[in-house]
Amino acid sequence: MTDIELVYLKTLAKQHPNIASACTEIINLQSILNLPKGTEHFLTDIHGEFEQFNHVLKNGSGSVRRKIDEEFGNTLSIKDKKSLATLIYYPKEKLDIVEQQEENIEDWYKITLHRLVQMTKRVSSKYTRSKVRKALPKDFAYIIEELITEKEEVHDKEAYYNEIIHTIIRLGRAPEFIVALSNLIQRMVIDHLHILGDIYDRGTGPHIIIDTLKNYHSLDIQWGNHDVVWMGAASGNLACIANVIRLSVRYGNLDTLEEGYGINLVPLATFALEQYKNVNCDLFGIKYSSDYNMHDLTLDTMLHKAIAILQFKLEGQLIMRRPEFDMDSRLLLDKIDYEKGTITIDGEEYPLKDTDFPTIDPANPYELTPEENDVMERLRQAFLKCDKLQEHVRFLYSKGSLYKVYNSNLLYHGCVPLDENGDFCKVSLFGKTFSGKALYDELERYARKAYFAKDISEKEKGQDILWYLWTGHHSPVFGKSKMATFERYFLDDKTTHKEIKNSYYKFLDNEEIINKILTEFGLDTVHSHIINGHVPVELKKGDSPIKCGGKLLIIDGGFSKAYQSKTGIAGYTLVYNSHGMSLVAHEPFESAESAIKNESDIFSEHFLIETMPRRILVADTDIGKELKISIENLEELLKAYQDGIIAEKES
Repeated sequence: MTDIELVYLKTLAKQHPNIASACTEIINLQSILNLPKGTEHFLTDIHGEFEQFNHVLKNGSGSVRRKIDEEFGNTLSIKDKKSLATLIYYPKEKLDIVEQQEENIEDWYKITLHRLVQMTKRVSSKYTRSKVRKALPKDFAYIIEELITEKEEVHDKEAYYNEIIHTIIRLGRAPEFIVALSNLIQRMVIDHLHILGDIYDRGTGPHIIIDTLKNYHSLDIQWGNHDVVWMGAASGNLACIANVIRLSVRYGNLDTLEEGYGINLVPLATFALEQYKNVNCDLFGIKYSSDYNMHDLTLDTMLHKAIAILQFKLEGQLIMRRPEFDMDSRLLLDKIDYEKGTITIDGEEYPLKDTDFPTIDPANPYELTPEENDVMERLRQAFLKCDKLQEHVRFLYSKGSLYKVYNSNLLYHGCVPLDENGDFCKVSLFGKTFSGKALYDELERYARKAYFAKDISEKEKGQDILWYLWTGHHSPVFGKSKMATFERYFLDDKTTHKEIKNSYYKFLDNEEIINKILTEFGLDTVHSHIINGHVPVELKKGDSPIKCGGKLLIIDGGFSKAYQSKTGIAGYTLVYNSHGMSLVAHEPFESAESAIKNESDIFSEHFLIETMPRRILVADTDIGKELKISIENLEELLKAYQDGIIAEKES
């Protein structure tokens, strides 16, 4: 035994000071290894659709309803099952309705509590008593443990449990107890949540989604391009700030910034009114929803054009100060002939649909006017000083990364950049070249520097990398040749709008390439999968989310309403439990109000991707590997006690 090993064992001995304690822990950990693995839930490309997100989170993509069917079979009607499911999803809201409608509320409480206790027993059965105990709500922990734990010493068990429930009702605690049990069931149905990026933009509630995730018991996040641009904005990068505001105004979602985060946009509005009041803003319409305030439309179109021009200027400045990004082709303002009203791109001249640019100096088109400089500095301060946004971005950093390897699955938002031959793209970053996993690691290192670095130069590099991740042609979370924002606004020729996908997307069914990616990230090629978001699967055109015989799964099916006309559905999610892996296709979600009043769930179709020949145990998971190492260390400690190398102490 080396000195280092002895020091480690002595440290471990502080937790387990004698043979009895070490043996107890070994037995405990060994028993956990033989439990079924917990259920993992995968969601991606949520894009601010908080109501649908919350519902899918609550129902576990159908996992709650499946547990109800398993527990009650034909002993409950379909109507009663729907009512029970809705109660579990929305206990407080459903109780308000039931208490007004039920004539004999005590009977309803009694029946409902018995059903919820049965459900709690079922969903907690594959966890240790210790894990369940940690999940119990404090106010009812003892009572719930009594109700879900089999008591051999009680002869008349039915009377015992009935009396507990009767007392809960008599003391007027039934509503609170129902809420506690419902929330516990939601929690125990899903053991771990994976979010594969793009929480932000388009929908109205990304801030609500992150508040929800902050309270979730176990999760990880893989950043999407729409997340990193917000992270860049929160770090103070002006190009990212301009992108965030432009997208918010374009989709009629300025409330997210102003009310959700309390960011003051008055300086920008004042600037737009002064500089763009008599300017043609017809190309800068708003893609608004039914709840948009039409009184804001005129001002918003001016805001839209003002921030778009600011974005093109700021991105041009960034591209010129970072030549290593190799994005000179996106310098477009200097390619405009301001007298002719045309632009030259790749040697071709195109007429511009709009030539009214009051703030652009043709001799120095990327320079901000003094008024623009003032507006952007005020916006930068507003983003930097927004406590809620800073808190949310710190959460994204603490729980997030560009990729994740978890239980033999490789999770990322976009792609692993490949060249046309299927080889990993070689990308130059600040004087060094990276590809494959190393590219991901280096980009993430700089993404973290953007927020946390003390060195100003390194911090600024990191902030510019966050913008590059948002739109760069070798960005793994963007994965296209360009973001044709300028062309879509100003050019009629649709060929200029084309954003060519990275070669990665040509190889989705090429097993050799997929195996190469898995190997690059340290995974075996027989049992592993790649789980991917970012690109909506167009089911209505016959596209399939299942690629390469099930080795690669693209689970973006249009969670965002903006994509649903294109995809034909309202998103995919993935459920991976101890029996196997299922892809879930969702129909559009009407509203939480409809789900509560009409007991309408999201209609979801399940596709079995993989069934395991035997049930997957904790021993087969990443946590299982860690537990096995802990057992080995404890057995070494046990031997040290037995050999007299370390002296036992009292517990």
